[in-house]
Amino acid sequence: MEYAREAVKQGSVALGVVSKTHVILAALKRSHHELASHQEKIFEIDSNMGIAIAGLTSDARALATYMRVECLNHRFNHGHPMVTGRLVGQVATKHQQRTMSSSSRPYGVGLLVGGYDRNGPHLYETDPSGLYTEYHAIAIGSRSQSARTYFERHLDAFPDASLEELVHHALRALQGSASDTVLTVENVSLAVVGKNYQFKLWGKADLEPYITTIAAERAASAQNEEPVVEDVPMGEGGEEKMEVE
Repeated sequence: MEYAREAVKQGSVALGVVSKTHVILAALKRSHHELASHQEKIFEIDSNMGIAIAGLTSDARALATYMRVECLNHRFNHGHPMVTGRLVGQVATKHQQRTMSSSSRPYGVGLLVGGYDRNGPHLYETDPSGLYTEYHAIAIGSRSQSARTYFERHLDAFPDASLEELVHHALRALQGSASDTVLTVENVSLAVVGKNYQFKLWGKADLEPYITTIAAERAASAQNEEPVVEDVPMGEGGEEKMEVE
């Protein structure tokens, strides 16, 4: 379990945030080499549901396939989309079963499951141990604490936020966790699902105006930071006292 959770912690940051009408999933994509493409971090499960991942992509793909089959079977048998919480519970059980046998290892991936059903929008996090929790906003992966701090400071603004405002909040939180990386349309994945809005992974054209705004805010913040000048102790006769270490 320690190794599985460490794999989640080492994964690039993924986050989610919920309003009364929409769920946003966003993630920072990594490229293992400058000649390689960026890895996908968000997967569609059904027309009303998707996941963002942090950890081992191969494990995430196996779980995504399982979730898609369950949603397809439910829609075929019952004629309507699956309730998000029910599917998350089944996935959590699948996680937990991997911890009960010495012949298998736990899934080394954490999932953020965002969906909209008859009960409204929902955002869940699953843990390799089988634990799952519903959140108003959450971030997982490397350096995710900065995003969680941002969410805690702006939590009251999320329920009544418009779709555009919610996207800006998600990207600001993502930029906070990727402070040494400039957000671009190439390294950011963002998906939306909500009321009268089927799950959609946004393309570069959809993201570009929002990324431009976040880049402008980052540049303005950097210009407003004043350099800190430390006082130098003075020696006898008013000369600067220098120390060599």
